[in-house]
Amino acid sequence: MSAGHPDDVLDRAGAALLVLAAERPWRHITLRDIAQGAGITLAQLYARADSKAELLAHLSARYDIAALATAETPSEDVHDRLFDAVMARAEAMEPDRQALTAIAREIPAAALLPHYPATARAMLEAAGVEATLPRRAAMMAVWARVAQVWRDDEGALNRTMAEIDRLLKQMRDRLSRIGAGF
Repeated sequence: MSAGHPDDVLDRAGAALLVLAAERPWRHITLRDIAQGAGITLAQLYARADSKAELLAHLSARYDIAALATAETPSEDVHDRLFDAVMARAEAMEPDRQALTAIAREIPAAALLPHYPATARAMLEAAGVEATLPRRAAMMAVWARVAQVWRDDEGALNRTMAEIDRLLKQMRDRLSRIGAGF
């Protein structure tokens, strides 16, 4: 078993984790199972991620990259840029829906919160919006609700898109009221 670049270890382990999460309960997945599924040694995995939570953080960062990629095709309208960033992240998660939904059902919601500040910052920065503390907090609340709706939305993601639009308008209005708008 060999693995090249350190990110390759995490990418392979993340992919293995998603396969396993779609097949069995989260609590029954071990790092040993993940390493075996990734075709790497447990030592290689442990050197890069010593917990399933760290692998979730890696996966979250990969989905954030999809949001950041929207910065390459900016719109004039801030709302549209934010919408594109949030939607791109949701779409990036779509191929892993079954596994991500299974994980979210089994772990406490608070276990997912550590990923939200980086995700909020990525979406704001992709949209060209300075990621101030009030804006990050507002975007974290938007993302928490969008992720919840996304898990229950199947098909063309119409409910998710409508919720993103509604929440971003609400966020803009609330931030404007406290002088933190964009």
